Amino acid sequence: MPQIELTPAQRREQRAEAHHLNPVVHIGNDGLTPGVRKEVDAALNAHGLIKIRVFNDDRAARELMYQELAAELNAAPIQHIGKLLVLWRPMPDKERSVDEDRMPGPKDVKVLKYSKRGGQRPEIKTLRVLGNERLTSGGQIKRAKKRKPTSVKKRQSD
Repeated sequence: MPQIELTPAQRREQRAEAHHLNPVVHIGNDGLTPGVRKEVDAALNAHGLIKIRVFNDDRAARELMYQELAAELNAAPIQHIGKLLVLWRPMPDKERSVDEDRMPGPKDVKVLKYSKRGGQRPEIKTLRVLGNERLTSGGQIKRAKKRKPTSVKKRQSD
C-alpha cells in the first residue's frame, strides 16, 4: 500500500494537533515485530493521529522504521523528531447496526456558561439529558410535550 501524501500545510496542521499527544506505542530493541505493527495499526484505527516512541539510538534505523510503517499501514508520515515518530491515517467509518427496538438513552452533555465580565473563565456544567428531554440554547433542559389522546373516530379507524 502506498503512503498518503500530504501538502506542507496539511502536515503542519497535523504536527500542531500531535504536539500535546503522548506516545501510544513504544518500540523496543527488537524493532518492528509483527506485534508492534499490529498495535500501530490498531492505534491508527482508534485515534487516527499517533505518536510512537522508539527506544533505539540508531537514527538511520529509526528513519527506516518510520518509512516502513508509513508505507505498510497506508499512513502519512507527519514528523520524525528525536526518538518520536508521528503518523496519521484517516479513521475508518464505524459501522453501526440499526436496532429498531432501541430507545434513546441518557446522554451527559457539557454546557459552558460564559461570564458577563469578559476576563473570567466560563462555568462548565455537566447535565444528564434523558431520552424524552432536549437541551435548549440557553442551557436548560426541557421535557418533550405529552401527546394528546387520539380522537374516538381515529381510534375506530385503526
